[in-house]
Amino acid sequence: MKRIRELQEAEEKPLDLWLLADPELQVVQSYMDRSLCYVLELDGSAVGQYLLLPTRPMTVELVNVAVAESMHGRGYGKELVQHAVETAKRLGYHTIEVGTGNSSIGQLALYQKCGFRICGVDQDFFIRHYSEPIYENGIQCRDMIRLQQDLTSYTCEKGERK
Repeated sequence: MKRIRELQEAEEKPLDLWLLADPELQVVQSYMDRSLCYVLELDGSAVGQYLLLPTRPMTVELVNVAVAESMHGRGYGKELVQHAVETAKRLGYHTIEVGTGNSSIGQLALYQKCGFRICGVDQDFFIRHYSEPIYENGIQCRDMIRLQQDLTSYTCEKGERK
């Protein structure tokens, strides 16, 4: 059985999944307690998750989207992103934001397919905030690509714009 549910405060945190999406434990710890965590479970085991981090009035950031490596390519990442957008809208947020590395080619495509639009670049973000260099797809991850979506024009039932 598959379901996405909010992780309760007393439950054990899926740290192994969190570190798949963000390899710097200190960075993860800086936002995990201020976020709502949602887990994707298959037959009772967590195989994916995301966090929603309130940042400003009416704005929430989707952080740390992760799917267990053995489950890649099955559409679970897209399902988690769509669930996050729907959840943010249901919670009354007007804007949802997400950031990903310049080397995260698959994630950049996924977020745009889910209705996010690029709104900025935080140059050298990963150089400033991470102790070890990160490489993906043969590219050094240096810059944070910022994307956002206006939830006031998003129709959750169909996953498309009004």
